[in-house]
Amino acid sequence: MKDWIKKLVIAILLLYNLLLGNDYAEANQLANIDVQQLDILPVVENLASADNIWESRKEDWRRFREIVKGTEKLEGLFTLYSSEDSGKIYLEIKPEQLNKDYLATVTLESGIGESGIYSGLPLSDFLFYFRRVNNNLHFIIRNVKFRTQASTPEQRSLARSFSDSVLYSLEIDSIDPRSKNILVNLEDLLMQDFPGLTPLLKYSLQADYRLEASKSYFGDVNSFAENVEIDSIYGFSSLEGADLVTVPDSRALSLKVHYSFSQLTENNGYIPRLADDRVGYFITAFQDFSKNNAQERFVRYINRWHLEPSDPNAPISPPKKPIVFWIENAVPFEYRNAIREGILMWNKAFEKAGFQNAIEVRQMPDNADWQPADVRYNTIRWFNSLDAGFARGPVRVNPITGEILDADIIVDANMLRLIQQGYRALMEANSSLGTNPCQGKAEGRRQKAEGKRQELVIISPPASSASPALFFSSDFCYGAESSAQAAMGALALSLLQNATPSSEAMKEYVHQYLRSLIAHEVGHTLGLRHNFHGSTMLVPQELNNIEITHTKGLAGSVMDYLPANIAPQGVQQGDYFPGVVGPYDEWAIEYGYKKSPQALLEAIIPEAEKSFLEQIALVSPQPELSYATDEDIWDINPLANVWDMSSDVLVYSQWQMDNARVMWQRLDKGYLSPGESYSNLRVLFNRVLNYYFRNATLLSKYIGGQSFRRLHASDDTSWAFVPVSLPKQRQALAKLQEYVFAEDAFSFSPQLLNQLAPSRWQHWGSPVLGNRLDYPIHDRILRFQTGVLRSLLDCDRLNRLQDIELKTLPGEALSIPELFDTLQKDIWTEVLTQEPQAISSIRRSLQREHLNILLEMMLRTTDAPEDGRTLAWYELRQLQKAIDTKLKQLSENLDIYTLAHLEVSSDRITKALNAQLLSK
Repeated sequence: MKDWIKKLVIAILLLYNLLLGNDYAEANQLANIDVQQLDILPVVENLASADNIWESRKEDWRRFREIVKGTEKLEGLFTLYSSEDSGKIYLEIKPEQLNKDYLATVTLESGIGESGIYSGLPLSDFLFYFRRVNNNLHFIIRNVKFRTQASTPEQRSLARSFSDSVLYSLEIDSIDPRSKNILVNLEDLLMQDFPGLTPLLKYSLQADYRLEASKSYFGDVNSFAENVEIDSIYGFSSLEGADLVTVPDSRALSLKVHYSFSQLTENNGYIPRLADDRVGYFITAFQDFSKNNAQERFVRYINRWHLEPSDPNAPISPPKKPIVFWIENAVPFEYRNAIREGILMWNKAFEKAGFQNAIEVRQMPDNADWQPADVRYNTIRWFNSLDAGFARGPVRVNPITGEILDADIIVDANMLRLIQQGYRALMEANSSLGTNPCQGKAEGRRQKAEGKRQELVIISPPASSASPALFFSSDFCYGAESSAQAAMGALALSLLQNATPSSEAMKEYVHQYLRSLIAHEVGHTLGLRHNFHGSTMLVPQELNNIEITHTKGLAGSVMDYLPANIAPQGVQQGDYFPGVVGPYDEWAIEYGYKKSPQALLEAIIPEAEKSFLEQIALVSPQPELSYATDEDIWDINPLANVWDMSSDVLVYSQWQMDNARVMWQRLDKGYLSPGESYSNLRVLFNRVLNYYFRNATLLSKYIGGQSFRRLHASDDTSWAFVPVSLPKQRQALAKLQEYVFAEDAFSFSPQLLNQLAPSRWQHWGSPVLGNRLDYPIHDRILRFQTGVLRSLLDCDRLNRLQDIELKTLPGEALSIPELFDTLQKDIWTEVLTQEPQAISSIRRSLQREHLNILLEMMLRTTDAPEDGRTLAWYELRQLQKAIDTKLKQLSENLDIYTLAHLEVSSDRITKALNAQLLSK
């Protein structure tokens, strides 16, 4: 064959391969093939069809050019084409970007300022990838809960056992015929309800809202080397609207959502660290099917930042890349120093772990060209609301390794406003005595729907897309009560030390509070969970000794929920809130961040650090390192509480209730300024009453209480559970009698009670309350006493008391008969004495409630252990005998209230005993 024919054939084949989409190098390899070895006929046939292929490719090119024509090209992790005229945004995906994991973080960038819809809230974060299926591009959330080693039979089994989630299927608009890059319209992905706001609005606002495509559009869009940042503004409408006051017309509202799609850094030297239940970290957990360990299939990594020392051989050195927090430019000037100090408090802990200046703080410029929700920046954000009053420190984590990638702390301005302005004139709804804050919010929604508001409820101990559960996390509940606690401390400062809102003492108080609040939230962003044992480090007498608190700390951990430390009468006031992190905090940071010797080796795996980490965790039995988190605090452990202080809560609570009584006396002595509304006095009275009740409630946890420690068998000889000693339980019962049940526990002057007027303003944000105009003092006291009494006699506590009898030596446990007998003697004292004694209205109400509880137990209308039911029957028989004796001997000397009360009580017991006999 002549050379020119050979060259022609090679050129045609080269062109043909290019048209098919092969790259030039692959096509050019044909030049090395002997043309005589080619079968010319198939080549000619292929050339005949090449014309059709060429036409198809021309159409693809034309379509691609038409789409991107006139758009702004934004190159970065993903190339974006943004059209200002049409508002459309197209996403270009390279072939090598298919089936590759990326991190999505979704943030509610603007809210409505009430009912749980607040700006800055994290909505979701997850791992996703793109997969091409025919002419569609699937957006898929990766299932990271189950793993196994690659290239094993288990991997094939795992792939078909657990499904990923194909969230959306996007029609491919065009494919570049040369690069094979895929072009899709982002409207198909982000202009629908991608974050799941519709069900969230329905739950939070109790109304049906639908997304309006014509009112929705893209905002700022940016593409960087490692991330893409996109704002979507969603318009929602509802035919009936919701009961909202923060929007002009509740039938329509707009929400901005910020999306960050970022690349996960691979092979960056980060080593996942194994978790230990003695040290409180948030964890990334998965099931490992490659391990033949029937005892424990879960693998748990702590969530932490990737910190590497710049000098691995030095005992302490700066990190190669510090953790940098930016203070948002929306934060008021007067609070920035306190926020800065709160962030930097943690550097002391990192020094113990070998890092100098591990955390840095920078101020976001007023002309910054980036947004706080940008995944590249860790920020302290400030927002406003009508009803929130919380701070929260969420983080975004690599769900494969547990490496923390981003953190944004959000702070509601109300948390400071309640202290500085509202401590004298808060809305009554905000000062009401609440139950579990979560329960209070749910109850508030129910009452709001009914057109009612509530001033008081009894105190009890406290995803991949947006969901109602998002707003019921412990952080939000903490925030609601935290602001109330802080406001209470400011009120105490005003009533006990005559501090004015503008005084230096009040400014210092606010500074200490905000610094401590930020330190707590930063602790969350470092990976730490709550530690509700932290408050027990100091004995009561050390709480106001600044020589101790300025060095060792006011608490073992700032990750506790700490009230304002209000000194008892006659004691010089010390720190109100911690100014340094505690010993537990330092130890926890050491566990999470100290570099292990094994980390200097190559190809280290997490399991290689086990012995190193065990040596750190072994010191956990030290009292100042005690740890108890959210799931450890319900009822059982009297030292694992929220809003308590010191190692002796019996002493601490008594101090605070005595402080409350002094504050009531100050309120009774003309505390209001001339011209000030009496409604302010009602608010302040409620707040002090709330404080009194909460501290009294802490005492009840001693009854049937057990300390619980997260010990391992090798830690020491201590038990995991240690029952509260019998003397302590008896002391708690005596204090409950004195401060809760006694005749003189509550004594208020007629003058004070007749000045507790409600607010009479009626407008948005300040409705007239639907309950009584005058102050319902009997109802308030009874509801509190009822809460404490029913808590003492509830089924769980009685079961625990019965179990503890098996866990202690004879005579060392508080028995159920002793509890029943003590309460009956304390509550029915007037009946059990030989003297004619009138029973006051408050005592009559308490006695009726006690009688109700015993009758419910005996008649099986409430849960109770069988021994509890028989003891209820026994106590009722004894009570009936005492009442009948009293009526027989002293009926002529009793007032009509007392006489009627006792006769009715006796009659109820008789009928209940007869009913029980008949039922059997």
